[in-house]
Amino acid sequence: MSSRNKAAIVAFAVSLISVSLAAQSPLALLQRDIDAILAAPALERGFWGVLVKTADRDETLYSHNASKLMMPASTMKVVTLAAAAEKLGWDFTYSTRLFTAGSVKDGVLRGDLVVVGSGDPSFDDWDGIATRLFAGWATQLRSSGIREIDGRIVGDDNAFDDEGLGMGWSLDDLAASYSANVSGLQFNEGSVQLRIAPGTSVGAKAAVSVTPDYSGLTIRNSIRTGTANSPAVISRRRLPGSSRLELRGSLPLRMRPFTETASVENPTLYFATALRRALVAEGIDVRGKAVDIDDVDTPPERNATPLATYQSLPLSNLATTMMKLSQNLFAETLLKTLGIDGDHPTGTAQAGVAAVRSVLQSWNIDPTSMVQADGSGLSRYNYITPETMVAILTHIHHDERLRSAFETTLPIAGRDGSLEYRMRGTAAEGNARVKTGSLTNVRALAGYVRTADDETLAFAIFANNYENSASVITAAADAIVVRLAALRR
Repeated sequence: MSSRNKAAIVAFAVSLISVSLAAQSPLALLQRDIDAILAAPALERGFWGVLVKTADRDETLYSHNASKLMMPASTMKVVTLAAAAEKLGWDFTYSTRLFTAGSVKDGVLRGDLVVVGSGDPSFDDWDGIATRLFAGWATQLRSSGIREIDGRIVGDDNAFDDEGLGMGWSLDDLAASYSANVSGLQFNEGSVQLRIAPGTSVGAKAAVSVTPDYSGLTIRNSIRTGTANSPAVISRRRLPGSSRLELRGSLPLRMRPFTETASVENPTLYFATALRRALVAEGIDVRGKAVDIDDVDTPPERNATPLATYQSLPLSNLATTMMKLSQNLFAETLLKTLGIDGDHPTGTAQAGVAAVRSVLQSWNIDPTSMVQADGSGLSRYNYITPETMVAILTHIHHDERLRSAFETTLPIAGRDGSLEYRMRGTAAEGNARVKTGSLTNVRALAGYVRTADDETLAFAIFANNYENSASVITAAADAIVVRLAALRR
């Protein structure tokens, strides 16, 4: 049923376009055609909010429930990034610094080595970047006369508060890497990779390995092997505050091994452990263990001058990863970073939300038309009107400081990111730049598209509370974007 509905919506949209192009009243036909897409019987139980405006002239081309608060899912990242670009600037970077805490005598650091984060969400070792950086830090330690550390490796995450999870995040999601805890010190995006394969016989336990093996997670593997034609069903479960990851389900016999990801409980300890292991591998003898500064009774008094400093790529680069891959951790990090100022030296989500509201007010956008719970859109407590979303997009389009870098971050229809396989072979392919959003019973699009007359449109398309296949909803939303791309006045 879902496939037939999806095919019918796409075919209907194409037929509408062919008729509209030959018509005399392009805008009236555009409105009629979008109305017809939304009136499809397969969509009757859902709730839709749609607004389309010209980005340059602020002319409304289509509006449906545009003033209603709706769940935006990951299109909330548009809001977070817009505020970050305005307040922090595209050249903003995160720093990670290495300090000694103690004196050096006869090649021995008589004290702790402290690594201080500012929240860099991109510090990872999936491509060996952290390994090379840590090797460089080991070289700097030796150059400073340090061959041995008789203290600990202390991870200082105090740039942010200790509320690692977003408000309203679902318990069902917490084991997933897209729900990773946010910390002032982050490593591998707060996640590990799980290599999973069925057992060698029916009923046997599946094989599970974890990379890297020092994340602090303990695995409870209850995945069994089913018959060769049985379905593959895997679930992950980890409770807040627990490092035990439970894996349940069944895999068919002789299924090829595959990789899943999972979140870790303590990203700060994860980082400190990775650094300690790397230093030992480089020949630095570390006597103490890796610890989170929050678990230290008396925090070490670090020396004033950092031994080493690492700067992340600028916000413009981080934002591209965040938007094209819909990376939640990056968005939550930005929200807490926005909350840091003279009155709030420690980043919190609440202060970040206040900073976002302040930016919107400075743009003459009513912040009461948005309820923000987190930075990524993972929370179901987020609400925004299509009007507000389009107002933000329109403001960015008009601001030369923001426009080019922001539009570069957005997924391109049929080409990359979360839109790589959508709208191919249509007028929207290579044209529409759109942030996607998806939660259970929520689908959203927000971005820009050029018409056949090369006019830029800003739009928001939200679908909430539907009961049918998400693919049907996605097809309808894509059909609207395709119709906009074909508009000729």
